[in-house]
Amino acid sequence: MIQALFDWPTPRALAVWAALAVCLLLAPLVVGSYALSVLVLVLYFAYVGQAWNVMMGFAGQLSLGHSLYIGVGAYVSAVLFVRYGVSPWAGAVAAMAICAVIGAVIGFLAFRFSISGVYFALLTIAFAEFSRIGFDHISFVGASAGLFLPVAQRTHNDLLHLRGSPVMFYYVMLALSALALFLCRALRGSKTGYYWLAIREDQEAAQALGIDIFGYKMRAVVLSAAMTSLGGVFFAFYYNNLFPEQIFAINRSIELILGPIIGGLGTLVGPLLGAFVLTVLAESLRSATDALGLNLPGLQLLFYGVCLMVVIIFLPNGIWPALKGRLGFDDDRRSGD
Repeated sequence: MIQALFDWPTPRALAVWAALAVCLLLAPLVVGSYALSVLVLVLYFAYVGQAWNVMMGFAGQLSLGHSLYIGVGAYVSAVLFVRYGVSPWAGAVAAMAICAVIGAVIGFLAFRFSISGVYFALLTIAFAEFSRIGFDHISFVGASAGLFLPVAQRTHNDLLHLRGSPVMFYYVMLALSALALFLCRALRGSKTGYYWLAIREDQEAAQALGIDIFGYKMRAVVLSAAMTSLGGVFFAFYYNNLFPEQIFAINRSIELILGPIIGGLGTLVGPLLGAFVLTVLAESLRSATDALGLNLPGLQLLFYGVCLMVVIIFLPNGIWPALKGRLGFDDDRRSGD
């Protein structure tokens, strides 16, 4: 795994990554407040998409209930902060541990009893829905009335308590996205990554070769759950309010998975590229309808559906696999995709 992390991409890919890093680091200095908020959303969806990509893109386990981990992560950190004054970073550790356990329970129930494919996806949806209903009736966390965090002071940044300006949240999300990218790159080139690939492509053949199918699928589920919970922590402290109907909703899971699917499932760049394309286009569509004074409920979901159909028909492997060949990144397997 360590060797895979330092297995550098080609010079061309390295130059592109360096240029992208410079642009992202300098973006808050040159863009307005609205554009900055859009970039925060891009990085958020890139991060949670990368976390989901570990489970589906790398190991081939389809989850449609990842809003469960976002919601639990958000509520655990927010409740610890509001009720007991616990730092959000300590709350994040607790959230990751709890979500890892939840992921392990779901994985154990599914893999021990050979629940796979669409039935595994339905199991993940069921757990997310059970959680939504449960949190909707727990008064300690605000129930259906919601849980509210103290509004952040915008005049100064308090990184320890995640209270501050949108610029601070932007750099926090940028750091999380970069860490997720490095981790996934290291994992993909490691023995675990190759075993996940074997399981994704042909589980029976992988089992015949002596790979511990149950153990490696459990690793993917637990890691993906823990990583996703961090996205929930960020969500809670960025928006300062939580409602079960909002954060555990099925459309939250759909938003999460569309980026990797459209960008390129199983790739490193796919979640980031997909998040950028979808978020920018969706925000542009929202701005256009607002300017025209139109109120069209469900328009964003319809837009997501159209984007998904277009990609499936014309780019079945996603945008990045089709794009990287045109950019000349195909001549070396270490191209950094």
